[in-house]
Amino acid sequence: MTAATKADRRMIVMLGMHPASKKRGGISSVVDVYAESGLFARWPIHYLGTVMSGSMLGKVRTFASALCEFLVLLLNRQVALVHAHAASRASFWRKSVFVLVSLAAHRPVILHLHGGRFIHFYRDDCGPLRRWLIRFILRRVDRVVVLSSQWKRALSEIAPEANITIIFNPVKVSSDRDQPAARNTQAVLFLGRLSEAKGFFDLLKAAALVKQQCPNLELRCGGHGDVEAIEAQARELGIASSLKLLGWVSGDIKERELSQAAIYVLPSYAEGLPMAVLEAMASATPVIATAVGGTPDAIVDGVTGYLVEPGDIPMLADRIVRLLRDAALRERFGLEARNRARQLFSTETVLAQVEDLYAGLDVLPRPIESRGKPMSATSEQVKCEV
Repeated sequence: MTAATKADRRMIVMLGMHPASKKRGGISSVVDVYAESGLFARWPIHYLGTVMSGSMLGKVRTFASALCEFLVLLLNRQVALVHAHAASRASFWRKSVFVLVSLAAHRPVILHLHGGRFIHFYRDDCGPLRRWLIRFILRRVDRVVVLSSQWKRALSEIAPEANITIIFNPVKVSSDRDQPAARNTQAVLFLGRLSEAKGFFDLLKAAALVKQQCPNLELRCGGHGDVEAIEAQARELGIASSLKLLGWVSGDIKERELSQAAIYVLPSYAEGLPMAVLEAMASATPVIATAVGGTPDAIVDGVTGYLVEPGDIPMLADRIVRLLRDAALRERFGLEARNRARQLFSTETVLAQVEDLYAGLDVLPRPIESRGKPMSATSEQVKCEV
């Protein structure tokens, strides 16, 4: 085998959630946009799912199988670069195994951090030894990618020597020429886990206040949660008739919900850079969100939407009422939001930064003649079952 042929076999191993997982989150959404925008076709990316939702046994099997396959790729000198998508807690520790093995094999690593609670995870959940290991990894990987300027400042305090780069999440932005959908002028949309951490129950309490002034309110909520508890609280708050639980929404259904909603609301207590906020902006839907994580990098308060403080239910209700009552304001915010999404978060802008990162670590794109045949986690590479 010639040196050129060997180089052609070297690949970027990207680590994330298994594509067949039923429960998908922000990392999966980002990887989906990467794939749909042609990144996997342009670059020799081999995707490995390191976890799958379901039983603990299934999770262990998925992790062990991915690690086994990864070790075979390393031993065969097929790995040019490792791009590890991680959040906090178990997600970080799973990826840290792959990262440490890669460092031992002298392979370059990009650690791409998602989720909103990494700093809390480091400070509150980890003892001295685990904090030391986190700092060691942050210092030793070739690049740490974060989603916001706030994250970069916080991680720079933890590991000043780390090579930290901000790359926003990408989103497909609708064209100005697209015919806008007929919006439900009283529909407030929420997408995400139906949990306290996402501010969902704050939103229910705010909706009770909103309904006093906007009796035709329709609160449309897509995501997983304790449906019985949610419906019981809605009855207690007097908003049961206004609440529409949609289940998990994705694809065309998500696009339709975003394009038809009057407002998108995400009152989280912690975030990275939430994809649903970017998707709402890209669809020209005004957003009300809390000023946490990377959200202030996306939302300009009073220009593209409103920012509120986490847990401030009266303020949240006030901003919802303002937008529901003012169609001209909603339209102005929506158009400004779409323009900002196009400038900062479009797939063309963000993927160019990712590709510059790959090129800067001496990885070559796929030859032109082989594009359109992206490597997958299940087809072209050796399997290692457990």
